[in-house]
Amino acid sequence: MLWSLVKILAFVIAVMAATYGATMLMDMEGSVEFDLFDMNGTLSVLQLVIAAIVVVALVWLTFKLIGLAVATFKFLNGDETAISRYFSRNRERKGYEALSEGMMALASGEGRLAMAKANRAEKFLERPELTNLLTAQAAELAGDRKTAEQTYRKLLEDEKTRFVGVRGIMKQKLQDGDTDTALALAEKAFAIKPKHVETQDTLLRLQAEKEDWQGARQTLTAKLKTGQLPRDVHKRRDAVLALSEAKSVFEEGQSIEAREAAIEANRLSPDLVPAAVLAAQTYIEQDNKRAAARVIKKAWEVTPHPDLAAAFAAIVPDEDAAARLKRFKPLTKLKPAHPETKMLMAELHIAAEDFPEARRDIAELVAESPTARNLTLMAAVERGEGSADAVVRGWLAKALTASRGPQWICDSCQHIHPAWEPVCSNCSSFDTLTWRNAPEGEVSMPAGAEMLPLIVGQIEAPKDDVSVDVVDAEVVEEKQ
Repeated sequence: MLWSLVKILAFVIAVMAATYGATMLMDMEGSVEFDLFDMNGTLSVLQLVIAAIVVVALVWLTFKLIGLAVATFKFLNGDETAISRYFSRNRERKGYEALSEGMMALASGEGRLAMAKANRAEKFLERPELTNLLTAQAAELAGDRKTAEQTYRKLLEDEKTRFVGVRGIMKQKLQDGDTDTALALAEKAFAIKPKHVETQDTLLRLQAEKEDWQGARQTLTAKLKTGQLPRDVHKRRDAVLALSEAKSVFEEGQSIEAREAAIEANRLSPDLVPAAVLAAQTYIEQDNKRAAARVIKKAWEVTPHPDLAAAFAAIVPDEDAAARLKRFKPLTKLKPAHPETKMLMAELHIAAEDFPEARRDIAELVAESPTARNLTLMAAVERGEGSADAVVRGWLAKALTASRGPQWICDSCQHIHPAWEPVCSNCSSFDTLTWRNAPEGEVSMPAGAEMLPLIVGQIEAPKDDVSVDVVDAEVVEEKQ
């Protein structure tokens, strides 16, 4: 407000000064006679001053008109002038407005409108590196795959936009299921921008799907070097890749390479159950039983697992039940309270025909965390102790509807796998399988439930049709 007051005062002062000057000029005596082009006359001092101002204005206007004429001539001649710059700025303004509107339309899901705005922006800007990407994405949104691919191919012609073009075509090939072409394009994109996280992940996933384990390990190392992967995660995933490589070498029959790869996988991640099992098998083949036992014990301390117990049993395959029970003691002492340890002890005691001890091993599990496996073991205990067939059938009936227990489950899609795999067979995610309980409603028989048909096969068929409810009632009566 103060500044407005200052401007008003300045205007008033200027008007007063002009009025005062005009008054002084009018009061001045004297005149000027002129004779110009047969024109003569007399001017007062005030008139002379006004005439001088008019002449100066006419001269200034004349120079401006001459400059405008020269600029117009240069514009028509193709030279850069103020006029051409004006029109260029106007076109640029319209082009960026169209580009902005196209981006807003793309974000709003209006593919056709975004394509129209992209074409308008290209008309004004003539900068394909800006408009082609918008056109390609808008065409994909509108379902025009052909236009999108053609536009992505145009981006390949410019070194600045080549990566965007390769990435766009790669994503199209992935959607089409053409993983071979997508892998080749991912390798090209990775060569252009090795630090691009999405490209690294896509390339790693495709290499794992194609079982290119060496290439996948190189990509994984690149992720570590660029700081895109924590060192502990890299170590774990490198172990997974090394394990997968070892398995493929085993299948090819290259024993020495397979042994080295298996031991390397276990060294990188001792807690990886499949790697520990494979390394143990390698040591067993080398008749290095102590090393095999050490590998299994180290993995058991982290994650007790049935496969580890099976591998530990394979160290001395022909021992009797009592000797096996004694040999397993150091292993089971590592995690005595773990459910897997308790079920393992129950199996060992059942094999040794020590059924009371087996019952003590799993009684708490059956009561608090019943699963198909421990209920099946309890049925075996009842059978071994000579309980009635109805009691055995009662436990088996409960096992059929109980939780399946821990299984290999994908953390991304929750798909259940019968065995560990480096890549999920359902969603193709890499290193997402973990040994855990399945969500409710999932059904898959665990490894320990293969005892079920063996037990049922030893039971004579009932004379009368006994329902599950009756069996459960009989079990309660027997327990009482």
